[in-house]
Amino acid sequence: MEQTLSETDLAKEIAKRRTFAIISHPDAGKTTLTEKLLLYSGMIHTAGMVRGRKGRKMAASDWMSMEQERGISITASAMQFIYKDVVINILDTPGHEDFSEDTYRTLTAADCAIMVIDAAKGVEKQTRKLFEVCRLKKIPILTIINKMDMPCRDPLDLMDELETLLQIQCFAYNWPIGSGKEFCGVYDRLSDECLLFTKMATGGAQPALIEKTTLDNPKILEKIGSLEFEKVEQELNLLSMAGNSFSEEDFLSGKITPVFFASALTNFGIEPFFDAFIHLAPSPHARMADGSDGTDVAIDPVTTPFSAYVFKIQSNMNKKHRDSMAFMRLCSGRFEKDLVVKHHRLGKEIRLSRPHSMFSGERTTLDVAYAGDVIGVINPGVFHIGDSISMTGGFNFKPLPQFQPEIFAKVTVKDVGKRKSFDKGVRQLSQEGAIQLLYPYEYTGEVMFAAVGRLQFEVLQYRLLDEYGVDTLITPMPYECSAWIVGDMSKFQKSSHCMLVKDIHDKPMALFGSSWEKDYAMKKNPEFKFLDLDAQQDGSL
Repeated sequence: MEQTLSETDLAKEIAKRRTFAIISHPDAGKTTLTEKLLLYSGMIHTAGMVRGRKGRKMAASDWMSMEQERGISITASAMQFIYKDVVINILDTPGHEDFSEDTYRTLTAADCAIMVIDAAKGVEKQTRKLFEVCRLKKIPILTIINKMDMPCRDPLDLMDELETLLQIQCFAYNWPIGSGKEFCGVYDRLSDECLLFTKMATGGAQPALIEKTTLDNPKILEKIGSLEFEKVEQELNLLSMAGNSFSEEDFLSGKITPVFFASALTNFGIEPFFDAFIHLAPSPHARMADGSDGTDVAIDPVTTPFSAYVFKIQSNMNKKHRDSMAFMRLCSGRFEKDLVVKHHRLGKEIRLSRPHSMFSGERTTLDVAYAGDVIGVINPGVFHIGDSISMTGGFNFKPLPQFQPEIFAKVTVKDVGKRKSFDKGVRQLSQEGAIQLLYPYEYTGEVMFAAVGRLQFEVLQYRLLDEYGVDTLITPMPYECSAWIVGDMSKFQKSSHCMLVKDIHDKPMALFGSSWEKDYAMKKNPEFKFLDLDAQQDGSL
């Protein structure tokens, strides 16, 4: 029986939510940071090394066996837990650039982002690409400069690089005391306190002990020496005189990012960062949708009845459950088990009877959820990425774009007796958006495979064998770029090396052997549009 909830109580529940993604270049420490949040929330009792030696605990957010073997995140994962009375929905995204499409879709479900920067390397290529996505989506960003316990660059240089390369103002929320082996604490600029840390276990397996003190505590001088101490004082004075001031309005609009210094490995600076995060990060806000009359509609999280959209589909998350899971971002209202909702694309009502929350691939049945939460629903083939569902209907959340593939190949089954399993596997994996299926323009029964990055094919081959028992052979095809073509295809003039195909939505696409060939085709066909981004998927990948 549905329980009534006053608008005031609903607003309180939604205000507790913090839904965010973590973005970074590979190896900046993103997955380690995710695990430390689990440690400090009490969800795990001992933090394990991400690149653990044999027998060590794997990162809780990396559930896929290939991720555990390689020590990298190659698929987005979603987890929910409570940290100091705040409900955290964390979306851990792939760091590898070959999976940027999965990351982009996940970022659409976030209300803010944590950007992790390697203190030795600064702003790297993938960081810049993901930051631009956040800027495009107007997602506020908190920055954590990680690995301060290792040899690192000057903090002022890192701040300057952030501002120069990313064109965003920075506000140093705290400042490091020492660096490398001498990194022993941070100075909190808002409270005028020094936070000194003591390691409580090897490898940061337990939370660090924090001692609050003043900058003139002799213990600081003993730990970092007089030269480093004078440097810290000078830098703090410089920040006070010439640094940016912090404005919540500027932060929420993406004009300024608060910067924190820490070491996720040792836990130094991690708890102060999380404490600041739950106060700075926004709770769920209104989201824009396309109304049935073509106008933009604001979906208020409190006043609009239940609504959500599918931003991710994942198959075989747990080998005990050979099924497909649709991840939904709740955008408004309250969700209850067995809720009957409108499926906008299919134009029919469906019952959400088996909702789950996720933790490290393990499922927990949910009875209730609120705007801002992420839930997983068993997908019997009715959900596609981008689908909108709601109690009222009459709108669709903005479509999620499909990215231009750059790698093309034929995938064949080594054992023809496994063809049925192969067909099932590629169908489910294409529904996830992990791989794109292409068909020759004049279909002959042949299927081609396309991906944004080369590693996606390795994952495809691995998962077909690991999850479906199908061993495959991948044969690369001689194409380097592509574009969706808009126009009368009977009049399209293609070169001898260009190949015309259709995607799974029957949209024409041209494959080219080089960027020069693509430019040549564009000149020969000026009346056609060549799209590198298909932004009108209508919710169906």
